[in-house]
This record gives sequence, C-alpha cells and structure tokens, in this order.
Amino acid sequence: MATQLSDIALSPAAAARVRWIADRKGGGAEPALRLSVDGGGCSGFTYRFGLAESIDADDIVTETDGVKLVVDAVSIDLVRGCIVDFVDSLGGSSFKVENPNAASGCGCGSSFSI
Repeated sequence: MATQLSDIALSPAAAARVRWIADRKGGGAEPALRLSVDGGGCSGFTYRFGLAESIDADDIVTETDGVKLVVDAVSIDLVRGCIVDFVDSLGGSSFKVENPNAASGCGCGSSFSI
C-alpha cells in the first residue's frame, strides 16, 4: 500500500495541467503525476516527470483536486517539503519544483544540488 504524505504538495495549477494532459491522452483512471530524481543535469540531480502508469506499494502519494503526485521511495528524501507547480509564461510552460532542500540550481530550474 502506498504511503500518503503531506510533506510534498501538488499546486492546484499543476493538478489542473496533469488532468488536462491525462484527458488528452484518453486515460480513464485517476490522473497521477510521477516525480522522480535522477543523478545528472548541470547541478547534480535532475527532476523527471511523467504520468504514473501505476502506483507501487513503496511509493509516496499526495493528492490535490483529485490528482495524485507520486514519488518513489528513493527520491522522496531529495524532494521532501517540495511544492510541484505548473508555470505558464512567455518563456514557455513547464512543471516547476520549489525545493527547500536545494542548495543551488541551474538557470532552467530542471536540476539542483543539495
């Protein structure tokens, strides 16, 4: 059984965007965004996003407006306390992680170091 956690959050804007993406893909299940952290990127770690195909027993899950944010057990220590948001600006639109654990990040916001 996946663990429910309030130490990470999905903003309402991000939840709406995940729902929009899932609807366009024709998914019938509850929409869920998977956030994971990989080594690499210009600052040491990089965020990876995708629609969650399934939720594993050791995943950490939080929910906003009926949309789940799913984080694997290995990545959670690097993103605990984060807020995942969706930003739509003149520079483009993307998911953005507000990570209080990050000591520094790159200019594009997709990688960080601790």
